[in-house]
Amino acid sequence: MGVAIRTAGEADRELVVRLLDAAFQDDPVSGWVFPGEEHRRTTHPLLMAAFTDIVLTVGRIDVTEDGTACALWMSVPADAHDQDDEGPARLREAIDPENERVELIGRLTARIHPVGRAHEYLWMIAAAPEHQGEGLGTALIASVLDRCDREGLPAYLEASSARSRKLYERLGFELLDRPLDLPDGPQMWPMWREPRG
Repeated sequence: MGVAIRTAGEADRELVVRLLDAAFQDDPVSGWVFPGEEHRRTTHPLLMAAFTDIVLTVGRIDVTEDGTACALWMSVPADAHDQDDEGPARLREAIDPENERVELIGRLTARIHPVGRAHEYLWMIAAAPEHQGEGLGTALIASVLDRCDREGLPAYLEASSARSRKLYERLGFELLDRPLDLPDGPQMWPMWREPRG
């Protein structure tokens, strides 16, 4: 049976924020950005809300019709300019001013993001914890990869856990260069997928 997918709108904002927060609360990278468990429980949702707002404005969010999973996508043109140098600092100031890792994660991932070639960027993908492992993430990604294949577009992402990396490898993504070692923290894996003919 297929998974019904639709494009999220402003009315879906809180749903998307809740999905992202629940799915990433215990993610290794989220744990590194917000090392204190109680602080993470209260501040992490603010970061997920900021990410949701950015993608609702300049990208696209796909959500399963039943509201159990979502994927945040950005179309990156070949002539994309470097990231707004002040963006990570503004995000830190708005979310958690004393936490330099909120800013650092944005700067480090921007530094490894490939440039010079148009591609689809999977910023984040989340399934409600009770629905993980049901193929929802695969369905959300596959719908965009099918379009990428038709249009000859590659796709890019950063895997934040060994588990997600394995999923992306099954979908044709390969490690791009080498993993990103977060200072005193976990690894992230920049991954690239060439379109399939």
